[in-house]
Amino acid sequence: MEKLLPGKRILIVDDELDVLEALEELLTMCTVAKADSFQAAKELLENERFDIVVLDIMGVDGYELLKIANSRNMVAVMLTAHALSPENIKKSFKGGAASYLPKEEISEIASFLEEVLQAKNEGRHFWSGWLEKWGDYYDKRFGPEWRCSDKEFWEKFKYWI
Repeated sequence: MEKLLPGKRILIVDDELDVLEALEELLTMCTVAKADSFQAAKELLENERFDIVVLDIMGVDGYELLKIANSRNMVAVMLTAHALSPENIKKSFKGGAASYLPKEEISEIASFLEEVLQAKNEGRHFWSGWLEKWGDYYDKRFGPEWRCSDKEFWEKFKYWI
């Protein structure tokens, strides 16, 4: 895969400073801006341009920040630990996030973001291949029947992407 991250401007938003520091260390090939609160992130989103925005859900009102990023045509990815649930996967998808990633896989953030940029460059839906890549992970995390609670959504999901 072509390396697409070098030189990209990335905003990372999380209320946990250790997560911000870890992400910054993992994304040294990028220009990284950090925000540890909703207000700080909102100001950056409204006044600067970013190639990718990485948003926590809890603690910084990530879904409201997602709306702002979408309104400015910025690619946003949800990265979460406490809001790791089938409901939040659906909410992220429906809200226009480019992907939904578990924080426990944070060490792989660069490759996740590369995949998002690759999909964008190829004109594919951001979520294409997401279920194939993450299905086993979430089957283990939530149980093999986790998509059964909303069969209609998951049946349509494959057609939407």
